[in-house]
Amino acid sequence: MSTPVSHRRGLLLMLGATLCWASAGVLMRTQSVTDGWEVTFWRSLFMTLFLSAVLAVQYGAGAWRRVCAVGLPGLISGLLWSIMFVCFIVALSRTTVANTLVVCSISPFMAALFAWAFLKERVPVRTWLAMAAAFTGIVAMFMESLGGGGAAGNLIALAIPLCFGLNVVLLRKMHAEVDMVPTILIAGVLSCVMTLPFCLPFDARPTDFPNFIALGVVQLGLGCLCMVWAARHLAAAEIGLLAEMETLFGVLSVWVLVGEVPSRMTLIGGGIVVTALAINAAVGLRDQHRLATAVA
Repeated sequence: MSTPVSHRRGLLLMLGATLCWASAGVLMRTQSVTDGWEVTFWRSLFMTLFLSAVLAVQYGAGAWRRVCAVGLPGLISGLLWSIMFVCFIVALSRTTVANTLVVCSISPFMAALFAWAFLKERVPVRTWLAMAAAFTGIVAMFMESLGGGGAAGNLIALAIPLCFGLNVVLLRKMHAEVDMVPTILIAGVLSCVMTLPFCLPFDARPTDFPNFIALGVVQLGLGCLCMVWAARHLAAAEIGLLAEMETLFGVLSVWVLVGEVPSRMTLIGGGIVVTALAINAAVGLRDQHRLATAVA
């Protein structure tokens, strides 16, 4: 049972995770390399090195066995995560940070939709209403991007929630739970292999490597670790609700620090999406607490 101290620790860890994730936009916009393939390669490489060191410290000689233990489910999950890694950075190189983050934020809805379609899982009415509102906001952003040159980036970003939803459904279908850290490590290796042929010869300058290291170690590696640690103290609904702060932090940071101002339609559509997600997660969390109280 979670204690107040444990719960507070989980909240702080999840806040740290969202701050790490939200740094991607500023880091991407303050380096000379704009090619998404090359940025993804370096980001994944440094993240892989970082998580390898974490596993080595944590498990010693048993680290490799820990990675192998994820089996086929972990390999499939890692492949889908690697596609998400690639699409996220490539999308950022082709559209605004705000558009990318808002499109990515519908991942929980895609998981619910796929679970309903393929696993026949019941979806609450509130979630259907929230999905309808969120997709309205996404459509508004896509319509605007058709005339602004960001449609390709938005479409690439859309692959992220699709892969996330597919990942959740496949793992449930296989009745599998995978160790998150080794799976993300596998995803890092796969994304390096996937992007290497497209980023040769490298264009990076020495001044770009602090950003690459920050993207791999802090933005991705440490962000994922904070979420894994937070999951020990928080309910899934709480994690989903707090994860939406990434969108807010990410959009505000590039707005204030880099001067990338979201368009009016992005603010409207994004506001609809984030509000729908937050309300759905908050109501779900309330229902869980009521059920737990009734059972007790």
